[in-house]
Amino acid sequence: MDRTVADAAKRPKILAFAGSTREGSHNKRLIRVAAEAARAAGAEVTLIDLRDYPMPPYDGDLEAKGLPAPVVGLKQLFKAHDGFLISAPEYNGGMSGMLKNVIDWLSRRGDDDRALAAFTGKFAGLMSASPGRLGGISGLGQLRHVLTTVGVLVVPQQRGIDAANVAFDEDGRLKDPAQQAAIEAIAVRLVDLVRRHAG
Repeated sequence: MDRTVADAAKRPKILAFAGSTREGSHNKRLIRVAAEAARAAGAEVTLIDLRDYPMPPYDGDLEAKGLPAPVVGLKQLFKAHDGFLISAPEYNGGMSGMLKNVIDWLSRRGDDDRALAAFTGKFAGLMSASPGRLGGISGLGQLRHVLTTVGVLVVPQQRGIDAANVAFDEDGRLKDPAQQAAIEAIAVRLVDLVRRHAG
């Protein structure tokens, strides 16, 4: 096999997204920082906006009629990637209802799938951004628990970026070098774990 083709085949595939659909979301800005670091570490990164996959609140009666098209499409994306970078907002001390709803829908079996096929054996790196003092870190504990429950291996490192409304420069990077380095480290660790697992 051609070396270039072989190297491309070994590249970790990372799906990156924010757990918020708000246009000016701080977490959308943060996930772009992480996605860039993952690419620099050699990963093939797909950056998506969950707004493009609108889905109703999870309902078993709706599920019985078949998974909604946005759920099917997003589930295929999850299955096609080795790991996830997630920048998750904190709402009232927990993860966003929208992000939890996405996980609930994607955990369903579907017509021709095994349970948890979108999650089992995958890896994830977590981060958060908030205008508040704690940077949204409280919600990450809940997200970590939910992801672990559905079979995702979550990197130990996580980071909450506080004062997010003034944390980014005009180029989208974090003004604080330590914060920038911490987010990049999460992305690099995720890529490394996926690569080691594949090896």
